[in-house]
Amino acid sequence: MKSIFVAAFLVLGIMSCKAQNTPADITKVLKFTNDNFDMGKIITGKPTEFNVDILNISAAPVTLDNVMVGCGCTTPKYTKGQVIAPGEHASVVLGFNGSAVGAFSKVATIFFSGNLTKQVSFHGEGIQQ
Repeated sequence: MKSIFVAAFLVLGIMSCKAQNTPADITKVLKFTNDNFDMGKIITGKPTEFNVDILNISAAPVTLDNVMVGCGCTTPKYTKGQVIAPGEHASVVLGFNGSAVGAFSKVATIFFSGNLTKQVSFHGEGIQQ
């Protein structure tokens, strides 16, 4: 009888740990604009940037914790620790200074409170002037 009780306790404990580590569905919390941005043709070596707009569509505030980029040619601008209240907007500006001619595709990951993450991407083509 003790072994059944111990086994049931372990199963419930494992299930509760998994439930706590499962991230929330970000599409029910935040809405993004320009999260797959087409830069089109840009002049190689000339810095350019675009804005990712973030709207909180939930009933609770969310905090913008961090932005990580994939390479040194991409630079993020944002307010670390910014609280986005329900119905409010925040923005992340992603700058790009590509030095190569040809097609490019880059990503950045935005981290929020509540174990929420969003990967945004941008692409285009570097051309000589």
